[in-house]
Amino acid sequence: MSTEKRQAESPSKYDRLIAAARAVPPVPTVVVYPCDETSLRGAFESARTGIIQPVLVGPRGKITDIARKFDIDISGFEIAEAEDGEAAATRGVELIHAAKGEMLMKGSLHTDELMRAITAKSGGLRTERRISHVFVMDVPAYAETIFVTDAAINIFPDLDAKRDIIQNAIDLYTQTGFGKLPRVAILSAVETVTSKIPSTIEAAALCKMADRGQITGGLLDGPLAFDNAVDPDAARIKGIKSEVAGQAQILVVPDLEAGNMLAKNLAYFAKADGAGIVLGARVPVVLTSRADTPRARMASCAVASLYAHARRQHAPTVAA
Repeated sequence: MSTEKRQAESPSKYDRLIAAARAVPPVPTVVVYPCDETSLRGAFESARTGIIQPVLVGPRGKITDIARKFDIDISGFEIAEAEDGEAAATRGVELIHAAKGEMLMKGSLHTDELMRAITAKSGGLRTERRISHVFVMDVPAYAETIFVTDAAINIFPDLDAKRDIIQNAIDLYTQTGFGKLPRVAILSAVETVTSKIPSTIEAAALCKMADRGQITGGLLDGPLAFDNAVDPDAARIKGIKSEVAGQAQILVVPDLEAGNMLAKNLAYFAKADGAGIVLGARVPVVLTSRADTPRARMASCAVASLYAHARRQHAPTVAA
């Protein structure tokens, strides 16, 4: 079934996500270098839908020229001047520090330019938590919204990094209304622990870390192969009995290569949409690509908006 036909017949997981984001106040959002039609229109549509309140960062003349050329009304948006992508990334981070925004949104600059400014040791947006990426995927053939992590930031994460990657994904899942105690599958090539495949040993260690309270808020199982993580029959055939196997909601990949290939396979073979968000920084970061559909871009804004709103609600109050 085509994506268009599926959308026409019934509301998708993304439609419900966008509706939830529209039900909370729009989040002040620093949009970094929206200097092509796709990124500027994405910010405009998310603002028009009531999800974000944008501050555009980049060369004013270029942004207004693009808006005029493609008939995008930005008359109500604030523009912060920055001459190029690198300067816009730095300026965007400064605006977050100045409390001008509660989330960042990538425009048409390179991801590396934005991430360098975010991860800078001096003046960046680092926290004690490792920064990681989550794809929030709407897979038509799967009942659950699937989180895939990390497929964009950490190339070869070690055990401590994977602990943070998992905790970031669990926090996102629970704080944005997807549910409580998400089922987390730690993926490898096989579902048994073997010294020949290091990711199986790390998966077992991560599960034990959860048992000891070093990872909280989710149900973990691993190692699991992809089939027995998402298919109950595959789990049953292998004799795997757990609350996670066959019905995972968060898929933790061994490394970036595996995660990127998995996400793209789901996108191109299973016709899934993938919203992208970066976690672990001082604010959530919407990380989109040129290949994203308009609905996926809006869904990325929606999930980041819901997460930013949840963080605001749980922020400690300061006594007068």
